Formats: sequence, C-alpha cells, structure tokens
Amino acid sequence: MKKFLTLALATAVATSATLAAAQGATRVGIAFDAGGKFDKSFNQSAWEGTQRAQKNLGVQVKDFEPSDPSQTVQGIRSFANQGFDLTIGVGFANNASVTQVAKENPDLAFGLVDDVSPAKNVASLVFSEQEGSYLVGYLAGLNSSTGVVGFVGGMDVPLIHKFEAGYTAGVKAANPRAKVIAQYVGTTPDAWNNPGKAKEIAASMRAKGADIIFAAAGASGNGVIDYVKQTQCLKAANLPAGVKFTSDNFKTVSKSASYKQACAGNTRPMFFIGVDSNQNYLGDFDKNPATLNHGLTSMMKRVDNAVYALIKDVKDNKFKGGERRFGLKENGVGYAMDQYNKVLIPSSQVLKVEAIKNQIINGKIKVPTQ
Repeated sequence: MKKFLTLALATAVATSATLAAAQGATRVGIAFDAGGKFDKSFNQSAWEGTQRAQKNLGVQVKDFEPSDPSQTVQGIRSFANQGFDLTIGVGFANNASVTQVAKENPDLAFGLVDDVSPAKNVASLVFSEQEGSYLVGYLAGLNSSTGVVGFVGGMDVPLIHKFEAGYTAGVKAANPRAKVIAQYVGTTPDAWNNPGKAKEIAASMRAKGADIIFAAAGASGNGVIDYVKQTQCLKAANLPAGVKFTSDNFKTVSKSASYKQACAGNTRPMFFIGVDSNQNYLGDFDKNPATLNHGLTSMMKRVDNAVYALIKDVKDNKFKGGERRFGLKENGVGYAMDQYNKVLIPSSQVLKVEAIKNQIINGKIKVPTQ
C-alpha cells in the first residue's frame, strides 16, 4: 500500500510539474504537519499563504498531506525529484525530512516552518510566539471574572512552552494576583489532533474556576472551543472554594436567547482564545456577531505572511537560506480584533495593549520564552 501511495504521489507530482514547467511558472510544493491543511489553525495559515501567492504571483502550488508521519519525506522528495523551485515543510516535526532532502538537492530551495534546519539551502521560518501570547494574556488578565485562566498546549515541547510563558507573563502583568492553569494534551504528535482530550482538560479547568482558556494545540484546540460552546458560562454556585466573581465586564453586552436560558442567575461568560489563524468567528455560536461571542481574541501567528514572503523571494530570484524570525516588529505575531470581539474589548483596552506592544518592540518589555 505504501509503495502504491508513493507511486501515485510521484505520478501526480510529475504530471503537474511537467505542466507548470511548460508554462514557465514558479513551482511550489508544501507538505503539511499533523492536523492537515484545513485545521483552522497553523497548517491552514500556511496553506492560505500559498493560495495568496498563487493568486497574486501566478505560482503553481501542489500540496501533500501525509496519512502517516513516515510518509512526509517521500512527499518532500517527490517535489524535489521533479525540480520544484521551492518545497516547504510545515512544522518542526518535518525538520529531519526537509534537511535530508535539501542536502540531497543543494541547488534547490526549501522552506521549513517553526524550526531551524542546518542545511544551507533551507529558509527556516520561526516566530516569536511569546510576544503575541503576552498580548492575549494581558487581555485575559484584564477580562477574567474569576482571576483564574487556563492554557491548553498541544504537544509538550519547547515551542509551545514559549506560548505558555508569554501568556502567563501577560496575564500577570494585567493582574498580578491571577492564577494560570496550564496543561498539555500529550507528548507525541497525536497531541495536535486530539480534541476529545483537550475538551476534557477544558472541563477540568472550568471546574477550578477558569473562565478564559488559551489553546495552542493545533486541531486539538477545537475541543476547547466545543467545550466553551457547550457550557457557555460559569455559575457562582459551582465555583470552587477560594474562587469568586470579582468583575462583570460583559454585563451590558447583548446575549443570545440560548445564553440567557443556560446562564440565568449569577453567572459569567466563558471564552476561548484562538491561535495561529484568526479564530474569533468560531465563538459566534448563534451566527449573530451583535450578541456576545465566546472568542475573546486570537493570537495571530502569521505563517501565511512568512510563507508568502518566502515564495515571493523565490519567484524574484532573491532566495536566501538561513533563519528568518517573525515577531511583533515584523508583523509575524499579534492579536485579532474584528466584528466578533469589538464589543468585548473596549477601545481603552486596545490602547493599553497597543502601548505594551510598542514597549515589546522597543525592548522595554522582555517577554520570557520559558
């Protein structure tokens, strides 16, 4: 079966490569990480970058979604064997595969998202996730009604520790007395695609009084969103000992009929914080942006911008290997404001966050990475 899949992949890539070469187009191959290109998060952001490049730059794009991690190197090598101008591997787990094939093809250009390859012909696209996480953590600290917030990480690796560290620092900057509960889905790549486990973690955090949960967990984060959709709020009668409501920031925000029914009495709304892509819209459970939405904001990790810039460099014959870092200064990370959360976050809070953003860019605030 694996031989058949490899042969089928090679045939498909060869056909598209021949057509693209005949048309003189820049050819880009992209191999995704666990969760797939439509994970509404990290992989999808990379995919959107390639689609923008295809539309604006006229490049040819082919993608590969491995059903098993062991197949990734086959997909990357197939793109290289057909002479694709650029082959991108999404996710740190693809470092070994990208590096191996890049060393086999020193005259071709490669890209790696979220890790640094030692190969000279690989552009390594890495991000200052802690900076964007600090900003959304600050918003969580300002808006938590209990002073307890959660962080759900996907795979327990140093990369996600950066998210946690920045988030925790931001929460504490806004509310030094706040408590941050952190837990990871797992220690293997399966942790990126286990929404059931993430949902269980979210439930345990709510039981401890957490009303805002930031999930940096790939497709597993959908489990946190599902849990918030299911519960919608915290009830005073169910708060654990030592936890009480200390604010009611969303008292005047219009609520849906289902929210009013499920959350009558002394309650406060629950929120998730999205990651990588703008996931605010996923908190619009009643399809009405005018009522209270449950996506407080999203930590934007602009993989799409980084991938697009890399493809443009290759098309313009300006490709260079080595590390490229994207932080707040480079518009590589940030927080999302749109129609879904504009009534949740007042302009006074936006001004505070923007001031902090400038302090981070200017080096006045040093955000921890662990």
